[in-house]
Amino acid sequence: MNGSISLMNGKHFTGTWETSVRHASGEVVFFTGMTGYQEVLTDPSYAGQIIAFTYPLIGQYGLESDGSESARIQVAGVLVQSLADSGDQSDLKDWLEHEGIPVLSQVDVRALVHVLRDEGDQFGMMAEEAHETLDVPDITRLTERVTTASIVQEGNGEKGHVVCLDFGVKASMIGEMVKRGYRVTSVPYHTSKEVVEGLRPDGILVTNGPGDPRDHLGQIEVIRELALSYPTLGICMGHQLLALAFGCKIEKQTYGHRGSNHPVRNVKTNDIWMTSQNHGYVVERMSIEQSPLELLYENVNDHSVEGLIHPNASIFTTQFHPEASPGPTDAQSVFDRFDEMIQEGVNVYA
Repeated sequence: MNGSISLMNGKHFTGTWETSVRHASGEVVFFTGMTGYQEVLTDPSYAGQIIAFTYPLIGQYGLESDGSESARIQVAGVLVQSLADSGDQSDLKDWLEHEGIPVLSQVDVRALVHVLRDEGDQFGMMAEEAHETLDVPDITRLTERVTTASIVQEGNGEKGHVVCLDFGVKASMIGEMVKRGYRVTSVPYHTSKEVVEGLRPDGILVTNGPGDPRDHLGQIEVIRELALSYPTLGICMGHQLLALAFGCKIEKQTYGHRGSNHPVRNVKTNDIWMTSQNHGYVVERMSIEQSPLELLYENVNDHSVEGLIHPNASIFTTQFHPEASPGPTDAQSVFDRFDEMIQEGVNVYA
């Protein structure tokens, strides 16, 4: 049965329904990676979004038992050119059907991406017929959907204790710190400074998450005070929140960075890493000059801000996702630097 994805600008793209659920609304974005669809679908940073996969065949290698980044699929809907039948019990289509996620295949994703690149990410609606008037969902409360509902601990803590301010953390980020010998305590994103201090952390991780970081201005002072008190790493949304906490500004990108092949340069060493990214907002580069922070990483393609460092405190950030492995694993050394920062009590990048 045919269906449609309608955009806010009035353009429509047809497709074929692969699922019995046939309606969704959300911000329409595109992901350029050839692999990693399971990780993308379960990444809380994609919560509420309709994702278009640019690689023409999705689902070809099935699912991995340990490949998910959270307990459920987070996206609102999926657009593909072709949805593969992997031929085994770990089938992507069956999983999407079971989770109630609408999927349209045979979509001209190439044409759709051209529209998004020219006019920017925008709201859209998946339905059985094209719609001129769209339901615009409330995206200001996405973090409440993905943050932990209670305090959760993982790891044995032989080297120390990291408290994770959970704005939508990926399981593999926690796994990287647990692997390095830390106990990680995840707390809801709005947890007070007093509660965090009561947990007696050795370091603070401010995590990735969905939506606009400016929706969390009420938590900025807490983040700032914690970062000045403990070695702190901010990733993606966490990077942007720490930037806001120290006086930087945030701006919306036209169509964001969502893929697994984004080159990033360390401005101190000139090392270049290929990184995995998922964000629609960036730190306004000129605003860094009005803050105590310094540029640490930049995007090679568009020179956008990819990481910051505080020269006088043990604080650094990455816009990219260092735990991901888009082929090379170089960026995972970010967690080694965070480990060193906690153990040595000084900013190893300073």
